[in-house]
Amino acid sequence: MTKKSNKIAALDTEYAKRKYAEFQQQQRQLIFRRRRLAVIFLGALVIFAIIGIQIFHDMQRMNQLNELRVEANTEMKEVKADVSQLNEDVTLLKDDDYVAKLARSKFFYSKEGEKVYPVFESNTGSSADESDRSTSSTTAN
Repeated sequence: MTKKSNKIAALDTEYAKRKYAEFQQQQRQLIFRRRRLAVIFLGALVIFAIIGIQIFHDMQRMNQLNELRVEANTEMKEVKADVSQLNEDVTLLKDDDYVAKLARSKFFYSKEGEKVYPVFESNTGSSADESDRSTSSTTAN
């Protein structure tokens, strides 16, 4: 290959030197502006990355808090159900007839003239159900 020779010669005049200096100054300003723009874009990219990471962490934390809230609501419903059951038990224990019936069934007490026939069943049901069944099946008037 042949090398292209530069057939354009620079004029050695004051005007040419001044225009060449202006051209070099413009090139330096252009490079400076490009670098400044690159730094601005890089800074913006870093800021957006930091904000994006913070948003991601906040979303994860919000999801964890929502899960905890759902668990707490579920537990609160269970506790409310337990409280209502205990309130029912308290109202039943205020009834003298119920307390007497409960004492007779648990401790095999009987009224005068009443015969008690204990029937032992398997432990598959709850104790309250068994005591109600055994009371109704073992007491006779």
